[in-house]
Amino acid sequence: MTDIKTALEKKTENQDVKLTKNMSIADMVKVLEPEIKKALPSVITPERFTRMALSALNNTPKLAECSQMSFLAALMNAAQLGLEPNTSLGQAYLIPYQNKGKMECQFQLGFKGMIDLVYRNEKVQTIQAQCVYENDIFEYELGLNSRLIHKPALCNRGKMILVYALFKLDNGGFGFEVMSKEDIDLHAQTYSKGFTSQYSPWKSNYDDMAKKTVIKKVLKYAPLKTDFQRILTTDETVKTELSVDMSEVQNEDVIDGQYQVMEKSAEGNQKDVKED
Repeated sequence: MTDIKTALEKKTENQDVKLTKNMSIADMVKVLEPEIKKALPSVITPERFTRMALSALNNTPKLAECSQMSFLAALMNAAQLGLEPNTSLGQAYLIPYQNKGKMECQFQLGFKGMIDLVYRNEKVQTIQAQCVYENDIFEYELGLNSRLIHKPALCNRGKMILVYALFKLDNGGFGFEVMSKEDIDLHAQTYSKGFTSQYSPWKSNYDDMAKKTVIKKVLKYAPLKTDFQRILTTDETVKTELSVDMSEVQNEDVIDGQYQVMEKSAEGNQKDVKED
């Protein structure tokens, strides 16, 4: 497997490419285009990668203050997954925030990106998540004969109180997870280090991010491919290296002293979930 970071360093040493600390991220992307191409999936050209970078920078100017490699690594994560970052599609996000005294870029899957990735598993027939409001009719029961009933109020639904996610497999197996809004907020504060950033999708699209949180929990019960499980490990990470497989790059340590809490996990369930 090609070590892209080493390749970049050697190319710089040979003076074929000259990188400087003052170089903008946009210029860096253009200069490193030949090397970045090695780590891109075949469906994405270096030209499209560059356009994605410039578009993200235009949509979120604060990204230009992030370390160059953390931005490129986050963008590479999105590119290798075939997801468009920081667009109205809500597939993925590049989030700038302070970490250890410097601006870094965090990669974060969006709700729609998560749904798209799940449906790439041929065993999954249905995956969905819904918000429950205080005036809805909602019942669920765990155990061997688990069931879930949700009848949304036609109007005046009130405040959000719960979010649930469910999946159904092609063999009839299914699973669902229910989380309260309080547990979702606690989970986000604990595990999403970009949660407090003004650029976080938690600020602009709370409902979808809450749904994504519960989907990630319910998928623990689904027999999904190992490749997909590796993809999930790239969510909400900061990396500073490029690779032909970004899931193999070690995550940077993230220090965020604002939250010293433990996760309160909701109880999950499953029924006849097995491989064929």
